[in-house]
Amino acid sequence: MGTEEKLTEERQSLEEMFAQLEGVIAEMEGEGISLERSFDLYNKGMGLLKECSKSIDEVEKKVLILDEDGETHEF
Repeated sequence: MGTEEKLTEERQSLEEMFAQLEGVIAEMEGEGISLERSFDLYNKGMGLLKECSKSIDEVEKKVLILDEDGETHEF
């Protein structure tokens, strides 16, 4: 698996996590939600945010900078 393929897979999983977060937020903003459900959704959202942050950090570490001599260096 090449670097581009791996980054694409990570981007897709990030997009999926962001979509899940949007769903959590939409449900939390809904009317008539119980305190218990709000708490469960909050915990789910915080877990998703933690995973998103972890994935973003991993992607940032893999980003390479191309210098003026055509050599790559880690970002």
